[in-house]
Amino acid sequence: MDMLTLTHVAKNFGEKQVLRDVSFAVPEHTVFGFVGQNGAGKTTAMKLILGLLTISEGEIMVDGTPVRYGNTPTNRVVGYLPDVPEFYSYMTPSEYLRFCGEISGMAAKEIKSRSEELLRLVGLKGETHRIKGFSRGMKQRLGVAQALFGHPKLLICDEPTSALDPAGRKELLDILTAVKEETTVLFSTHILSDVEHICDQMAFLHDGKIALQGPLDEVRKRRKASAVTVETERTEDAELLRQKFPYLRVSGKRSLVLEEAERLPEVMYYIADRRLEVMRIERQETTLSDLFMEVVGK
Repeated sequence: MDMLTLTHVAKNFGEKQVLRDVSFAVPEHTVFGFVGQNGAGKTTAMKLILGLLTISEGEIMVDGTPVRYGNTPTNRVVGYLPDVPEFYSYMTPSEYLRFCGEISGMAAKEIKSRSEELLRLVGLKGETHRIKGFSRGMKQRLGVAQALFGHPKLLICDEPTSALDPAGRKELLDILTAVKEETTVLFSTHILSDVEHICDQMAFLHDGKIALQGPLDEVRKRRKASAVTVETERTEDAELLRQKFPYLRVSGKRSLVLEEAERLPEVMYYIADRRLEVMRIERQETTLSDLFMEVVGK
């Protein structure tokens, strides 16, 4: 079953059209990467899903229920982590989660058990310092705990790793991978390596439209061909290959890149005939960065 579906969604701000004919579906218990450049319209799409903006055209469904602008009932099954979560800085993590539970009407016993469970999950169990002294990474982890507190069926994360250092990014990505057993994750980002690390499916948003989407493995296969790296023992051998095959691109003193992988046999025959000493011939795995550059035409 699909937890989230967008069908021919468009959003205009006056004469400016930010989203046009956007359609994709997010299956249950997956981490779905919603990818696009800064300013591509990802945050606008998140706000539409949360019912914070009116839809110009199309329909959004969460758990089989249409999203409505304003006090939409679908938000009862949605948790949200913004790119910069805000907290009452004078509270400790456990105090803040208890406050969240109390305003949502949860029983005291459930608040205590859920708080302990989530603080353990995000690595903040036993943390007694005030939130005002937290690093950006610690605040993001607490934000995940807050977003998951009400057992949401859909967790929306808007650029959650964009300002984190490598260690903080890894911690947060590991948490999001773990929580897909409990919920469905919509992960908005422009950091393609994060998508490759944790996402099951993804969609590229470009120029207000979905340019490419599907399971991650299938999306990778859509690239025409993978490049091949050829590294020689001697610099002069690399120069000889470059002169013979002008389509080889220099990537180092002794390294060349063959973009047209189907032409590899002719390069190999030449290497064998001249008995050139080769250190490495390696087919490069297709990356989302390669695909994205193709999509945006750069």
